[in-house]
Amino acid sequence: MTTDTSPDPLLTASGLVKTHGRIMALRGASVRLAAGEILAVTGPSGSGKSTLLHCLAGIVRPDGGEVTYGGERVDRLPEARLSELRRTEFGVVFQFGQLIPELTALDNVALPLLLAGSGRKAARTVAAEWLERFGVRGQEELRPGEMSGGQAQRVALARALVTGPKVVFADEPTGALDSLAGEQVMTALTHTARESGIAVLLITHDARVAAYADREVSLRDGAVAEDSEASAVTR
Repeated sequence: MTTDTSPDPLLTASGLVKTHGRIMALRGASVRLAAGEILAVTGPSGSGKSTLLHCLAGIVRPDGGEVTYGGERVDRLPEARLSELRRTEFGVVFQFGQLIPELTALDNVALPLLLAGSGRKAARTVAAEWLERFGVRGQEELRPGEMSGGQAQRVALARALVTGPKVVFADEPTGALDSLAGEQVMTALTHTARESGIAVLLITHDARVAAYADREVSLRDGAVAEDSEASAVTR
């Protein structure tokens, strides 16, 4: 087993413990994510992968251990600061995208910019640029129910990246897609992340998806079982 020796990690978790009812989802899990690194967290269903992501992103608070981002203890931050981080420096993509069904693709992507204080015209202009970047030009006025799964997930990626975050948390981003759509989504995500120096924490059970990462951490029963260099695909 090898250990990540990246200097000055951007995001760290140390000894995380989290219990859901009587189930201990995390049992002392520790990980590090460097700026610009793509880290795949793998493991079987129920191993604690999503719980780990939620703790790192400040979505839930661990029962024990520490989460540190840029010198701040994420697990101790007030909700207002956590919300600010998720609006500006964190981007999150879930398996089913979680787009707002009543909004068009363009307005879904523009929404984080509007929440951050941008004017509507400026936000929609930037959102259109990101939709084009992710290969969904011409779909701006479609609502989520009118798009294919692959299109909707690329819109979700554009929404997660539109504010220029430093970290993107992607929880099974290809889990609901066929292999071709999944490949398109991962290619778009990793290319953009490497081009922009964005760190990515990628939760996946698929070895083909994990292969896009720089490094892979495997969870078993809520603890890190292995931390090794992933076999990166052509970038």
